[in-house]
Amino acid sequence: MTAGRAGRALRRPIRAGVIASVLTSVLLLLCCTGGTAAFFLSGLGGDAENGDTLAGWGCGPVRPVDITGELPRFTEYGDAQVRNAAIIIKVGQDLGVPSRGWVIALATAMQESALRNLANSDVPESLSLPHEGVGADHDSLGLFQQRPGWGSIAERMTPAYTARKFYEKLVKVHSWQHRPLTVVAQQVQVSAYPDAYAKHEELASKIVDALAGGAARTVQINGKAVCDAAERGQIAASGWTAPISGDVGSGFRTADRPSHNGVDIGAAKGTEIRAAAAGRVLVARCDPDNKGRRSCDVDGYPGKGGCGWFVDILHAGGYITRYCHMVVQPRVSPDQIVSAGQVIGQVGSSGNSSGPHLHFEVHLRSDRSSRGATDPIPFMRERGAPLRAAE
Repeated sequence: MTAGRAGRALRRPIRAGVIASVLTSVLLLLCCTGGTAAFFLSGLGGDAENGDTLAGWGCGPVRPVDITGELPRFTEYGDAQVRNAAIIIKVGQDLGVPSRGWVIALATAMQESALRNLANSDVPESLSLPHEGVGADHDSLGLFQQRPGWGSIAERMTPAYTARKFYEKLVKVHSWQHRPLTVVAQQVQVSAYPDAYAKHEELASKIVDALAGGAARTVQINGKAVCDAAERGQIAASGWTAPISGDVGSGFRTADRPSHNGVDIGAAKGTEIRAAAAGRVLVARCDPDNKGRRSCDVDGYPGKGGCGWFVDILHAGGYITRYCHMVVQPRVSPDQIVSAGQVIGQVGSSGNSSGPHLHFEVHLRSDRSSRGATDPIPFMRERGAPLRAAE
């Protein structure tokens, strides 16, 4: 199978103005919700293991969180913040909420309070209770910046209580495990900055992995958390899924194909291709071949050039995924918001191709050019959505 070079337009990084127009809120720095912008966090000592190291460990079995023991360190947060994260996860575990919920809850608290139990200068009683900072957002309190309808002042200043109230509302959101994190969090929180939660999904997943045995890499199958099985529409707690089920053939930048910026996954013509994560469609069109022809409705051949019918999707964190050689025009259009696992097209052999397969790429830093490309195999494995025959 031969996945070809995309046309000249594919090799350009996204301009800053385009990024701003498609995911402005996602790429902003921490917003002012709940006084978050006032805090500049750092690691606060302790000899616990580094969270980034733990987050890279294998998956499972999912372990209960010990909120009183030694916890890993993260450069983004101090000890108190990591312990609050542990409380949020532990409450989710005790309630039987699937691990996707822990990621959503963490990302929400990261946005609302930077994982600090905030008192409020306009609620004097809160200042006499244990707290880790002072906010000034209306009468909001605690990790999730909850207002009086969520409970008493003392209750809203109790991390375990606020986490429980968040989960109780979360599980009532329709299809919450499959919808974009920012959409679900917004339905629970009703924030003035609804797109801001998504930017925390990556770090929230790493914290869940580190504290709960790789739990962000699991999917719920028959009521059980199963590691590294996110495909066929199953979404890992990290928010990612394999675009198709199939064996990886040609790999990323091999000795024979050093300019091959993705991997080729074999599958029958017509196999449905799914979005690997929630995001916004950047491109959905026919890529011109080496002669400038837009002839994507017929099978291609080696040396023809071009990606055929293809789609690029921008995800939170500045990640871009690319899906090439579709058999017919994609089912999505530019600027469309897609959910993880949503069908975006079908496997084909258009463009620079010798047979039906999906050419799949992952790019970092919002860079659609070859400079931004990274190996999809370890990237997807770390998110619980491994590509088959990837080892």
